Amino acid sequence: MTEAAGGKVIKPGGTIGVLGGGQLGRMLALAGRNMGYRFVTLDPTEDAPCGQVADEQILANFDDVEAARKLAALSDVITYEFENVDAHVTRILMNESYVPQGSELLYTTQHRLREKRAIEAAGVPVAPYTEIKSAAELKDAVIKFGTPCVLKTATGGYDGKGQWVIRSLDEVEEAYETLSRAKTELVLEQFIHFDKELSVIAARSPRGEVKAFPAAENIHVHNILHQSIVPARIPADVQQEAEKLATRIAEGLGVIGLIAVELFLTKDGQLYVNELAPRPHNSGHYTMEACRTSQFEQHVRAICNLPLGSTELLSPVVMVNLLGEHIEPLNGLIDQPGFLEDADLGVSAKVHLYGKKEAKEKRKMGHINLLTNDVEQALTWIERTTIWESK
Repeated sequence: MTEAAGGKVIKPGGTIGVLGGGQLGRMLALAGRNMGYRFVTLDPTEDAPCGQVADEQILANFDDVEAARKLAALSDVITYEFENVDAHVTRILMNESYVPQGSELLYTTQHRLREKRAIEAAGVPVAPYTEIKSAAELKDAVIKFGTPCVLKTATGGYDGKGQWVIRSLDEVEEAYETLSRAKTELVLEQFIHFDKELSVIAARSPRGEVKAFPAAENIHVHNILHQSIVPARIPADVQQEAEKLATRIAEGLGVIGLIAVELFLTKDGQLYVNELAPRPHNSGHYTMEACRTSQFEQHVRAICNLPLGSTELLSPVVMVNLLGEHIEPLNGLIDQPGFLEDADLGVSAKVHLYGKKEAKEKRKMGHINLLTNDVEQALTWIERTTIWESK
């Protein structure tokens, strides 16, 4: 570890501790290993995806104080692969190791109301929203916003969990009663009639260097990301504005590492930020083959305070997720001629599987990056492939 302008530098040979052992940690470790870093991960799941490729896995719950201290003792720098990190454990890690991402960003992004206020403070628009404290308040807000609108828990929730799309006043009582069981604040958001969902991943280092990846156009099925299309099928000025907003958020929130900025694009060209994720993101997996630097290498560079890599797009690409129900169809096709390399469509398929033991329905098991000269050809490849017939 050395000092440089803007903070510590963790050079290759150092050990990166990862709080969380899922697929994001796995891909982070694989990228960092190529650069010469060692990895230790903490996760309660035996043989976790990240644990399979790390030097060591600490098998413990995320609120285990002694396990956190062990992770701190073994690591030169610590990062996390998911947001819901126990606040007490975070304090221990920060006191006993080096956590350049800090706790403030976690504190902000763990809570939807705090997150929205921070985004607004950075001068970036979000959809109209209001805090909800009672069923009566919810009814008044639904009348004000109109239907549909979306009630969400302020903490927790992902892939569509912890939210309720209210389509009529008749649903108000049930929606409030159901989500208030989470014992956290509730927030109602005006429904944005968007034309496209986009995301931009930006990186910032302690040096203050900031770089954004090209915007991805995202398509969801059952509230789970299905495809990311890059270049996004949007005007160049919208692409530039989306990247500019992500850069402004990274700077305004003092991000170290990656920040994923999810956006709605309306038909009249207005961009609204939906949510933030202070880590590598599913919609950034396309960078693994399609960009000069992957999101995972960029995150390692940022937290270790190395110069950030180029985010240049080398090839158009479509990323498509593989869920539990897709694994058996994939295994039936992966050795067939024309699957991995489709000469007719000019598509190369790069398969990434996460090493999870059980292929449960709707569980993210892997993804495929489809490299192409034309994203429409990649979308045709997906349509012709029987893997995603039942999503």
